[in-house]
Amino acid sequence: MSSSLEQLEQSLEQFVENIRQIKIIVSDFQPQGQNVLNQKIQTVVSGLQEIEKLKSQVQDVHVPLEVFDYIDSGRNPQLYTKDCMEKAMNKNEAVRGKIDSYRRFRAHLLVELTSVFPAEMAKYRAIRGDERPSS
Repeated sequence: MSSSLEQLEQSLEQFVENIRQIKIIVSDFQPQGQNVLNQKIQTVVSGLQEIEKLKSQVQDVHVPLEVFDYIDSGRNPQLYTKDCMEKAMNKNEAVRGKIDSYRRFRAHLLVELTSVFPAEMAKYRAIRGDERPSS
């Protein structure tokens, strides 16, 4: 799979280069350059046929649309993965903070409930099998 993807990448790069060369030839066209232009056009057609063959071998490659936003804004598309990882880590930290806050709240609530309702909390702890000593 990787070699097919690399071949497709190489074919696309060659195709882009051939188009760039055609643009240069056409921008300053002279009649004696017709054979060179015809040869380049034939190379582009062959390149498109090669790309079409290789394309079917890498159909399962999906690129998130956000990657194209990176490219359009002039950023390196490889930063997309890094940014996604950073966002995920930040979200995990935020969730971890909420979990820690909930645990502190629960512990504080149990302490307060135990001081106000000691008998009921003793029954609650006995039912739960909680062996922690009450404060």
